[in-house]
Amino acid sequence: MGADVVVTGGEKTASARVATARVGPTRLEEPVQVGEPGRVEEPGRVDGVVRRSCRLLVGLLLGSLTAVLEVVFLLAAGVALLPVAVWPRPRLRVLDRIESGSRRLADLERARLAAYLGADSASPRGDRRALTYIAVRWPVGLLGGAVLGLLCYGAVVGVAIVAGWTIGLEPDGIALTWPLALYFGIAGLVLLYLALQGLAGVAAMDRRLARRFLGPSERELLQSRISELASSRAGIVAAVDAERRRIERDLHDGVQQRLVALAMLLGRTRRSDDPNQHADLLRQAHEESQQVLRDLREVAWRVYPSALDTLGLADALAAVAERSEVPVRIGYDLPERLPSQVETVVYFVVCEAVTNAAKHGGAALVSVDLGILERPGSGGHESGHGYDAGDGGPRRSVRVRISDDGVGGADPDGGGLSGLARRVLALDGSFRLDSPAGGPTTITVELPCG
Repeated sequence: MGADVVVTGGEKTASARVATARVGPTRLEEPVQVGEPGRVEEPGRVDGVVRRSCRLLVGLLLGSLTAVLEVVFLLAAGVALLPVAVWPRPRLRVLDRIESGSRRLADLERARLAAYLGADSASPRGDRRALTYIAVRWPVGLLGGAVLGLLCYGAVVGVAIVAGWTIGLEPDGIALTWPLALYFGIAGLVLLYLALQGLAGVAAMDRRLARRFLGPSERELLQSRISELASSRAGIVAAVDAERRRIERDLHDGVQQRLVALAMLLGRTRRSDDPNQHADLLRQAHEESQQVLRDLREVAWRVYPSALDTLGLADALAAVAERSEVPVRIGYDLPERLPSQVETVVYFVVCEAVTNAAKHGGAALVSVDLGILERPGSGGHESGHGYDAGDGGPRRSVRVRISDDGVGGADPDGGGLSGLARRVLALDGSFRLDSPAGGPTTITVELPCG
């Protein structure tokens, strides 16, 4: 039993208390590697910005090329429709082929947006909507290509002028002077800023069009949300019933049996006349009463740990690590306390995952990493709990990743894991389980917290 607690930031008082609940060295210098951009610090943050900028430029370049392809497609479609415009059956056959082609183009755009612009959109609801999207999207793609072309042209001209001045030439008969150099520097920075803003605007329009035409309508969103809420409500009721049954089972099979044994020991003590046996029975009764108290504390802790309210999530997780049968390493990097309902779900997720790893997974080490993620809100996507159309603002969430080196093969439909999934979905979170046969097992939970 032990815990290797790694604290990498967050609440100072909680961090100090967590650090005392460890067995083994505490490596305070290790960051929590969450694996996605966000508030979790990771080395090479500047490199990450550069990579995202390069992906954006490549995405817009590919978007300008697909816009040309879409213009050609629409022109070809118009030419194909013109001869059969007055004949219904041939016109319908041609329209079917046009709409099928437009769907393939829309799927190509979806792949580009997801890979380079970070905007996941739903599959088009019908070929007609895909054709409409293609028809309104190509001007945005050509606009992006034009801005990219102007940016490249300005960069080439600027480099040529600076290179000419550096080797002593006078490009276009213009001699280098300090006022002229200052003028060119300021003008170049202003033009570069305008070009970058234009590229960002084109990318935003591209995402917005995909969200508008490829995503579901407002009515479909509302219907999906109503179905999701009804399913979550039913799941919560089932989870509460299962929790009550578990508490009753723990009390009946554990505490009640020990109380019966304690009563029998006390009864034997009252009937005993042998002083030695009397003392031995009192000793056994005392030990049994201590075990009853421990069982009661365990049941109460699993119902709701008071440490969450008094000390916070960090100390509650440290207690979980200390009581675990296998070593638990906790990486805690939360800058502030989470909402109480989020802390409760995180706590029970970690408890259940650690318990499963110890009882069923045969794990020798469990790692728990907590961090904050911030993602841009633009760009709709389908998540584990429905379609998120995006509101343009950042989405802040806490991410919990629990991994163990056990045998794997965890059943996502099992009582414990399915109950955890229902808890997470009730807060509009996402629950992912990766547990191939032979291990390792990784549970990733994301919960909105702001």
